[in-house]
Amino acid sequence: MAERLDTPLEARRRWRPQLDPEFFGRFSEGIARFMGTPRFLLYLTIFCTAWLLWNTFGPKHLQFDSAALGFTALTLMLSLQASYSSPLILLAQNRQTDRDRVSAEQDRQRAERNLADTEYLAREMAAVRLALGEVATRDFVRSELRGLLEDIVEEREARIRELEAELAQMERDLQRAGVEPHDRREDDGAGG
Repeated sequence: MAERLDTPLEARRRWRPQLDPEFFGRFSEGIARFMGTPRFLLYLTIFCTAWLLWNTFGPKHLQFDSAALGFTALTLMLSLQASYSSPLILLAQNRQTDRDRVSAEQDRQRAERNLADTEYLAREMAAVRLALGEVATRDFVRSELRGLLEDIVEEREARIRELEAELAQMERDLQRAGVEPHDRREDDGAGG
């Protein structure tokens, strides 16, 4: 029976391998980073040198890539390596570009927030200055602190005088009662 053209077909399920793009991206970045190291260049140089030496000076019946043909197999292997490394490097660069773009956007948002915070604080400082009318200077604050310190010293000296007067009164009371007062200096040294 012919299907109608105005009716959509049911979705057919096809099996597709599930590739995690993050895993593949990390994998490609790892390979691209390794290919950019001196160690990779050293390994590739050793590999090519061994290949050339074996196929040039090795036993004729065990040579697998002829020098007469220009080491065709080696050329094909290096071409294959280059054809795989190029897209992997591009994938790694794309991921880095995406990270840079996200980082730049975050930096821009942070800069906007800092600017807004700075403007807010500047407005608040201006409001505080207007509310105070005048700003206390360093000399004013120092003079106030000196005055407070002098008041504290006077209060302590007055308290010391009061305590000495009370002590003298106690000693007189003890003498009237017939008790011999102890010398304070002897008590301080004798207890040790």
